[in-house]
Amino acid sequence: MGASKNMKFTKKKKELQHPQILNLDDDFSLIKRFIEGDESTFNTLVQRHKEKVRNIIYITLNNHDLVDDIAQEVFLTVYKNLNNFRFESQFTTWLYRITVNKCKDYLRKMKIRNIFSPIKDSEEELGYTIHPENMDISEIVQKAIAKLPEKLRVPLLLKDIEGLSYQEIAESVQCEIGTVKSRIFRAREGLRELLKPYEQELRA
Repeated sequence: MGASKNMKFTKKKKELQHPQILNLDDDFSLIKRFIEGDESTFNTLVQRHKEKVRNIIYITLNNHDLVDDIAQEVFLTVYKNLNNFRFESQFTTWLYRITVNKCKDYLRKMKIRNIFSPIKDSEEELGYTIHPENMDISEIVQKAIAKLPEKLRVPLLLKDIEGLSYQEIAESVQCEIGTVKSRIFRAREGLRELLKPYEQELRA
């Protein structure tokens, strides 16, 4: 009985010292245990967040073939830097920032590569062409989103698909909240214009 009371007291004391750490399974607690030497907690973090990371990669790059490789790069970067995590923001905010940056790195490399590639008169080089008769609604929207500029596309996806707050998006893409709101507004307006020719299919 006395030991039980002592355990409760110890737990309460830890919660006062670290108010953000709620239980042994939340992200901050897992990271703290990782820093203290329990590397098995990293697998728990990966399993908990890998689908979100994969979704962000896919909806940002619109390419299934890239998802696994870039997700692996994301979590490798997290693993190498997790000991330096500062507990100043949510782990997911930091994780999404790394994910977005990895996507940007890939897009930057592709742009450089395309400069030195011969121009091809193909659908891939000219941009996505939407054929609604061969797609469902989600595919039509996805192709339209892919045509938005990257700086508009990423905040829109993080807000409307992943449900992040404006603050979380601002920290993830490293810009002011006002800029995030402006880009999301412009992205929605641009998407509305892109989808105008397909209103009939979208309303069906």
